[in-house]
Amino acid sequence: MAVANLRPGAEQKVVFITARVHPGETPSSFVCQGIIDFLVSHHPIAKVLRDHLVFKIAPMLNPDGVYLGNYRCSLLGFDLNRHWANPSPWAHPTLHGVKELIIDMYNNPKINLEFYIDIHAHSTMMNGFMYGNIFEDEEKFQRQAVFPKLLCQNAEDFSYSSTSFNRDAVKAGTGRRFLGGLLNDTSYCYTLEVSFYSYILAAAAPAVPYTEEACILLKSILLQHTWTGHLRFYTLTL
Repeated sequence: MAVANLRPGAEQKVVFITARVHPGETPSSFVCQGIIDFLVSHHPIAKVLRDHLVFKIAPMLNPDGVYLGNYRCSLLGFDLNRHWANPSPWAHPTLHGVKELIIDMYNNPKINLEFYIDIHAHSTMMNGFMYGNIFEDEEKFQRQAVFPKLLCQNAEDFSYSSTSFNRDAVKAGTGRRFLGGLLNDTSYCYTLEVSFYSYILAAAAPAVPYTEEACILLKSILLQHTWTGHLRFYTLTL
């Protein structure tokens, strides 16, 4: 039997995830791998998520930069995460393609793009945390804060106190900022950051180093509870 969100004519609730726009941020790939591994697993919660949501994942937005060993830029020397507003199909082909796909989904009345999450790694801060956007509407701002709060409840390495909501001018060309201004009030756009180094569970606790396995495991575990919590919350409040 076809799941509800794949039946012909059914409205699709889409979560769009991107990673590795900055090639040197290797932990973002580990996090993305953990998400993919869990979503395609036989875990009963993974099945619930697949039944109710469509996940679109672009795991590496800057493959040429990764291949060359660049830290931040593409082959042509562009920081792709500053060119979302007007990506060139020649100079920024991956960004251009992903943006076109997102716009096509946004314009499709049968698709509700609920989340856009861009995964990064941070070189100075500890733990996992998020960046979100600022809205004039207080209700939308409060609803946007729900997902990071759920992450904080379900992932021991996630820090809500390090999460911030801003509209810095220097971030205007990022995926989070650009898509946050483009998409409608039912869509929420975030940057998910994970430390290059370690996480701290309490103020006086020793730092716990991140490893490849820890990033994959923790991010698959948080999906088990956070997305189902998201489904319950929005089902009750809509």
